[in-house]
Amino acid sequence: MVKLIVSERRIDEMSILDLSGDVTLGEGNVMLRTAIGRLLGEGQKKIILNMEKVGYVDSSGIGELVSGFIAFSRKGGSFKLINLPKRVYELLAICKLLSVFDVCENTRNAFANQ
Repeated sequence: MVKLIVSERRIDEMSILDLSGDVTLGEGNVMLRTAIGRLLGEGQKKIILNMEKVGYVDSSGIGELVSGFIAFSRKGGSFKLINLPKRVYELLAICKLLSVFDVCENTRNAFANQ
C-alpha cells in the first residue's frame, strides 16, 4: 500500500487536487475527505481530481469519491475526475459509476466542458 499524497493547485475558479498513491481505507480516504471538505468549506464550486498517479482504489476510496461528488452536487458545484489509470477506470466501469462521475481525459478537456 502506497501512502496517498494530495497536492492542490488552482487555475482561475478551479481547484485541482493531484492525487498520488492509494485511495484506501484509513489514511488515504481520510486525506481525500479532508481535502474535499476543506474546499467545500471555502466555498469552492469547481473541483477536479487528477488521478493520474493513483495506483489503487478500494471500496472505501470509491465511497469517498461518491461522497465528494454528492457534496459538491448538492452545493451546485462541479466535481470531475481526470487522468484515470486503466485499473481505476475499469473499477469505476464495473461499479457502473462512469455514468455518474464527469470523467475527462485531461485538464484541458475538463476546462473545455466549463
